Amino acid sequence: MDEVLKNNPLLKVDGLPRFNEVDPAHVEPAVRYLLAGSEEKVVELEKTLMPTWDGLLQPLEDMDVNWEYAWSPVYHLLSVKNSPNLRKAHEKVLADVVAFGLRMQQSRPIYEGLKALFGGEGWKGLDEAQQRVVEKKLQAAERAGVGLEGKAKERFNEIARELSQISTDFSNHVLDSTKAFALDVTDPADTEGWPQSLKQMAAQTYSRANDGADATPEEGPWRITLDQPSFMPFVQHSRRRDQREQVYRAYITRACEGEWDNTALIVSALKLRKEKAKLLGYETYADLSLESKMAPDVSAVEQMFEELLGASKVHASQETKDLEEIAREMGQEEPLAHWDLAFYSERLREKVYDFTEDQLRPYFPMPKVLDGLFGLAQKLFGITVEPVAGEVRVWHADVRYFRVQNEEGEQIASFYLDPYSRPEDKRGGAWMGECLSRRILDGEVRLPVVHLCCNGTPPVGDKPSLMGFREVQTLFHEFGHGLQAMLTTVDYADVAGVNGVEWDAVELASQFMENWLYHKPTLVGMTEHVETGERLPDDLFEKLCAARTFRAGSLMLRQLEFGMTDMELHGSYDPEGKESAFEVHHRIAKQTSPLPPLKEERFLCAFSHIFSGAYSAGYYSYKWSEVLSADAFAAFEDVGLDHEDDVVKLGRRFRDTVLALGGGRHPMDVFRDFRGREPSTEALLRHSGLLNGK
Repeated sequence: MDEVLKNNPLLKVDGLPRFNEVDPAHVEPAVRYLLAGSEEKVVELEKTLMPTWDGLLQPLEDMDVNWEYAWSPVYHLLSVKNSPNLRKAHEKVLADVVAFGLRMQQSRPIYEGLKALFGGEGWKGLDEAQQRVVEKKLQAAERAGVGLEGKAKERFNEIARELSQISTDFSNHVLDSTKAFALDVTDPADTEGWPQSLKQMAAQTYSRANDGADATPEEGPWRITLDQPSFMPFVQHSRRRDQREQVYRAYITRACEGEWDNTALIVSALKLRKEKAKLLGYETYADLSLESKMAPDVSAVEQMFEELLGASKVHASQETKDLEEIAREMGQEEPLAHWDLAFYSERLREKVYDFTEDQLRPYFPMPKVLDGLFGLAQKLFGITVEPVAGEVRVWHADVRYFRVQNEEGEQIASFYLDPYSRPEDKRGGAWMGECLSRRILDGEVRLPVVHLCCNGTPPVGDKPSLMGFREVQTLFHEFGHGLQAMLTTVDYADVAGVNGVEWDAVELASQFMENWLYHKPTLVGMTEHVETGERLPDDLFEKLCAARTFRAGSLMLRQLEFGMTDMELHGSYDPEGKESAFEVHHRIAKQTSPLPPLKEERFLCAFSHIFSGAYSAGYYSYKWSEVLSADAFAAFEDVGLDHEDDVVKLGRRFRDTVLALGGGRHPMDVFRDFRGREPSTEALLRHSGLLNGK
C-alpha cells in the first residue's frame, strides 16, 4: 500500500471511523483498493474453503470488516453531510461495488459450501444463531440469482445495478427538491397564530439562508421550508389559507417535475423489480419480498389490512365530520381542502383537549428528555448511558457520542446522536443505522456502534432544543432500534442486533419504546420547563393521554393507504399496463382518505421508504410490527406499570429476548419467548381506541 492509501481515512480499520477526515477525494481510491484486495481473497477462499464455520463463514465475516470502515461511512455521509462532490465520488464506484456484492452472493463454490454445511455433519455443532447465518446466506444467494446462468444471469446483474442507481438518484432528487422550495414571509400579520417556536426557527432559517441577515422572531422575515420541523407546524397553524395551499402543493409535488423528476424512476423501479422476481421464479415482487419476512404471504398482509381498515373507517368518517363542523364554526365557507386538514385538526384538538404544542415544548428541553430516556433504559434493561466529549471524530458539531454500560459497569456498546434537522445537507426523516456491528475479531468481541439520526427542531439562540411531543416520540422510536442493535448478545454480524431480523418484525423494539410516553412517572419525570424548572402539570399530562387516540381512525387509514399502495404496486399491478402508479395510489386513497386526492398529487415521487429505502413490498411492516409492539407492551400493563419489581423483571426478560437475540432466532420464536404466546391485534386496537367500535 502506497503512502497516499496509508493516509486514507476510509482504509483505517481500528477504533471508530474517522468521519471528520473523510473527503470525497478519498472515496474512489479507497474503494478501488478494497475491490482489488477483496477479489483476491474471494478467489483464494473459493479454492480452499471447507464447509465448516471456521473454513467458510468466519473468513466471509472477516472480509466484511474493511467494508464496514470504508463503504458504510460513505453511505452514511451521503445521508447526513450530502454534497455534489460526495455524490459524484459515490456514483463513480457504485456500479462496481454492486457488481462485487453480486459476485460474492453468486459464487457457486461459496453457495455449494453453504449447502454442504447446511446438510452436513457439522450442522448440529452450530448454535442457533450460526444456523440462522447459514440459512440467511443461502437465502440471500438464491435471491441474488446464484442459480441463474447465461443471459438470465447477465440480465439479473444489469437489473441490480440499475436498481441501485435508481435508489441513489431517487433519494437525491427528494433532497434537492425539498431544499429548493422556500416561502419567505415578511408581514408580521401573516404569522398570527404561529407557535413561538415556529417563529424562532423560521427567523433563524431566514438568517442562515441570507448570510446572517438580521431576522427576529417578532419582526421577521421568516422562511418556511418543506423540511418536517418547518412544514408541519406551518400547515397546522398558519391562518393564511392561501399560503397553506402554496406550501402544501409544493410538498405533495416534490420531485415530480424538471431535473429532479422521479416519475420515470418509479416506473423503471417497478418494472425492474417485477422482472427480477420473474427471473427468480416468483410471480410478483411482493411474493419475492415476503419470502424472507415474518408474514407468511401476501394474503396474510391483506387480511391484516382488512381487519384494521374495518376497525378504522367508521371512526375516520366521524372525525372528518368533526373537522367540517369546526371549520364552519370558524367561518370557513369553502369545503374542506387538503391544506385545511392539519390546520383544523389542531384547532379541534386544542378545543377538545385544551392544550397547544407550544404549551408543551418548553417542558421538553432535549437534555432533560435524554436524561429521562436513559433513565428508563436503566430501569428496564439495567444499562447506563454516559456522554463522551471531545475525543470522538464526528461529521457535524451538533453530533454527540455516548457509551453504554451494563450493570457491572462494563462497556457493551456506543452510539452517535445527530438530533436536528439540517435541510441543506441532511436527508429528512429519522433513522437508526449501524456504524460497526458486534462481531468476533482476533478472538475478542468487537462492540456495536450505531447512528441515531433525528430531524428535530434545532436550538434557537442560547436555549436548548425544545422538543415537540412528536419529536420526543421519534427519539424514543429510534433509540428503540438502537437498543436492539446495541444490547445484542449475538457475536455474528449477519444476525447481531437488527441484522437478519425479518423486516416486518424490525419495528417491534422501536414502537415498544414509544408506549412509555403515556406512563405518567416516565413522561413527567423527563420534563422541566425551560424557564421555571417546573414539571409537566397533571392536567397537561391527562390531556396528552386523552389526545393519544385523537383522530386515530384517520391516522390508521393514512398508514394503511401507504401500505396498501406499496403492496399493490409490487403485487398485482402491471407497470406496463394502462393504469399509472399515481392512479393506483389515488384509487386506494379514495378508500382511505377523507378527501379525494388532488389530481396533481404526486406523493409517490417522494415515497423514499419504498423507492430508495428498504420498505419495497414491506411498508406494511410498520403495522405488522405495531401489532407485536403493542402486545409486548401489554405484558407490562398486565403486571401493572407502577409495580416496580414486576416491571424490572419483565424489562430484563424483554432485554434478554427481543433485544438480545436479534436476528439470531426467528422473530415469532423470540416473541413467544417473551410473551409466552403468539401476538394478537387486541392491544393495538385498544391503544388506538378502535377496539369493538369504541
